[in-house]
Amino acid sequence: MMMAASISSAACVVSVPSFMAKKGRRLGSFSSQSPFRCSPLSSSRFFSRKSYSVKAAILQENEEKVSVEESFKPNSFPEDGSGVPPDSSSSSVLNRWVIKSEQSFNIVMTESVIKILDTLYHDRHYARFFVLETIARVPYFAFMSVLHLYETFGWWRRADYLKVHFAESWNEMHHLLIMEELGGNAWWLDRFLAQHIAVFYYFMTVFMYIFSPRMAYHFSECVESHAYETYDKFIRSQGDELRKLPAPEIAVKYYTGGDLYLFDEFQTSRAPKSRRPKIENLYDVFLNVRDDEAEHCKTMKACQTDGNLRSPHSYPEDAVGDESG
Repeated sequence: MMMAASISSAACVVSVPSFMAKKGRRLGSFSSQSPFRCSPLSSSRFFSRKSYSVKAAILQENEEKVSVEESFKPNSFPEDGSGVPPDSSSSSVLNRWVIKSEQSFNIVMTESVIKILDTLYHDRHYARFFVLETIARVPYFAFMSVLHLYETFGWWRRADYLKVHFAESWNEMHHLLIMEELGGNAWWLDRFLAQHIAVFYYFMTVFMYIFSPRMAYHFSECVESHAYETYDKFIRSQGDELRKLPAPEIAVKYYTGGDLYLFDEFQTSRAPKSRRPKIENLYDVFLNVRDDEAEHCKTMKACQTDGNLRSPHSYPEDAVGDESG
């Protein structure tokens, strides 16, 4: 009996440091036991491009059907990958309740802003687009700010997240330049409103991203979904008129320029060089702006799963070739 007890004690002594050593390597991950935080930046998970594409493609099969609420039904909570719903333990139930609360808050906030924009800009399309694009690029600034802060602390080294989020901000900046060239920023009041909303949105997103990256990415997905729907309605109602108007010079340079590395970088659900827009008139411009917003939705959806984001350029060329073929 005493010998068995000694063996058992020795096993415990060995196992505790081993566990702590493994845990020590996971610096920067939020505690998985806390339902109020998630750790989307864990480096321990690796997804093949095919499985990743399936998870990222929220709009792949039908890009004309995007609804903020559609992705967030109660029965759409993540499963464990085996097709079996999560267990009904108290922690799992609490986590599901937290996710639902986060998403409900995001949807209410998004719908409130939409109502304000509908009231102020129901017949001023370019001004609305200017305000929308000023706001839409803010989350990517916030994400990068927090990620740089964590890198300063030595917690995370997530180059793919920084690359993709910068490419997203670069894309949104060109949307903004297009709207400015179309005269969307002509009124001082529109500039004042857009810039002050953007400042508030930035700090809100920073704190939200620190508290729950999953919630912050979901909120950004809501915003991008609204942007997609807004442009989709516009080109459907104004399509004939837009085809008669020339494309802004900045749009032609961005979509058909020689260096499209950053254009490919933010589209994480498709292989690089698989999308090359043709810009012949203003209709083509808004069509591609709309499609950009769909790609942002896919990326934000993918980010809500722990570790489920990689730069499109980080995959081997042969794997990309197989995927595109």
